[in-house]
Amino acid sequence: MSSQLKILVLHGPNLNLTGFREPDLYGKKSLAEIDDEIHKTASDLGIEVRILQSNHEGVLIDTIHENRTWADGIVVNPGGLTHYSIALRDALTAVRLPVIEVHMSNVQAREEFRKHSVIGPIAVGTIAGLGLAGYTLALRGMLHIRENTL
Repeated sequence: MSSQLKILVLHGPNLNLTGFREPDLYGKKSLAEIDDEIHKTASDLGIEVRILQSNHEGVLIDTIHENRTWADGIVVNPGGLTHYSIALRDALTAVRLPVIEVHMSNVQAREEFRKHSVIGPIAVGTIAGLGLAGYTLALRGMLHIRENTL
């Protein structure tokens, strides 16, 4: 591998309450603890990460635009934006980077409206229902993508 893989990790609305909000669905670890595990896994794998959580769609979109030349891929948990944000989908598509969609809960086993994602069709893959492990698996997935496309 010629250069270090760089991954932008985005957490969408309400994920700042992880560990407090519905711990039976999202787990008991705080978002800071999840981010620490993402950083640790990235370091172990030789990946550089930038992580951002925002409750604001425009901030997520601006961050995607700003990192389009830095990042080699994007791992995104869009939260509630998953189901309707065409603007977020368009930003992810526009930057022409591989995207892996992550959901800590199994969205297919939840309310009907959660079963539809506007992000999934433009992602190279979706990981759902594995909690924190979804993020670490997504980092490994990005390594796999890089190793199989160079």
